[in-house]
Amino acid sequence: MGGTGTGGGGAARRGASGPGGGPRASIRAVATLAGVSPSTVSRALNNPELVNAETRRRVLECAERLGYRPNRAAQSLVLGRTRNVGLIVPDIANPFFAPFIKGVEAYFRDTEYAVFLADTDEDTATEVRLAEAMVERVDGLILCAPRMTGARLRAVAARTAVVLANRTSGAAPSVLLDFRPGMEQAVAHVHALGHRRCAYLAGPANSWSNRQRRRFLGAACAERGIELVDLGPYEPRFTGGYRAADEVLAAGVTAVFAYNDLVALGVLSRLAARGVPVPGELSIVGFDDVPMASMTNPPLTSVAMPVNALSRAAAATVHAMLDPRAPKAPPLPPATELATRLLIRGTTGPA
Repeated sequence: MGGTGTGGGGAARRGASGPGGGPRASIRAVATLAGVSPSTVSRALNNPELVNAETRRRVLECAERLGYRPNRAAQSLVLGRTRNVGLIVPDIANPFFAPFIKGVEAYFRDTEYAVFLADTDEDTATEVRLAEAMVERVDGLILCAPRMTGARLRAVAARTAVVLANRTSGAAPSVLLDFRPGMEQAVAHVHALGHRRCAYLAGPANSWSNRQRRRFLGAACAERGIELVDLGPYEPRFTGGYRAADEVLAAGVTAVFAYNDLVALGVLSRLAARGVPVPGELSIVGFDDVPMASMTNPPLTSVAMPVNALSRAAAATVHAMLDPRAPKAPPLPPATELATRLLIRGTTGPA
């Protein structure tokens, strides 16, 4: 479990260096300069609503002049708050999650919160263990596409503030992408190209996102008279798609919808190795629009996910739960910002 600090407030202790390399100022020095008690300094910095504006201004000026920085460890003991936010993702090697991580860290960069990141490596038991460990060290937790059971989620949410990204639960607020528009556009696209028998390469069976994608995909195919063949589940990685490609060819379909772009790119690679032209003999649609989707030959048709909006909304939601001084604007962006959409490239063509 690694930590990446994005908030202010380095540790201050006796002997620590202050501006110019000298000893860092103490809270008593700030209090003396401001003409108030140390407890007033503490309230001005940690609970400003309890201190009048003029006193707080004077305390902040003196703290800045002396280079005083609160001791975060001591604050956490006194206030019962760590000023840390935990972020758990399924796989940091998956390029979909990189912008989500960056978005959360960017949101908290100018706050007093630090972000601690953990990677489950797509393993549910690891996810549970990391979540249970993190609740002891953070004030709040963002779980991105968690795979743990509902009972486990409720247990974690009972111990700390939790926000879910792309997962629903009655135990915690959720920020969700709207899969329907992108999936309907993808199905309409392959239908217009003449495809009538298609396959869905399923992702992890315990993935909420996988179930949602299959649900909207199935409904759109049924509406247009497209037969949908279910294959998998496959690991949501390049190797999963590479393994799936032979089963796709054996299924006798003319187009395939992959759980994500990594699976789609694995299929594309295996088909190239077997000499199967894409989209000449088989069309491929991915999901996520990761950066390399547009770099392949042919470039991958994919359903784009507005991951930046998702990450900002998740971060703002947990921030609002933790800090009454957080921005009062609604933490969720407009629905249009969370809607998926199809990007047509070179891997789809006439049946």
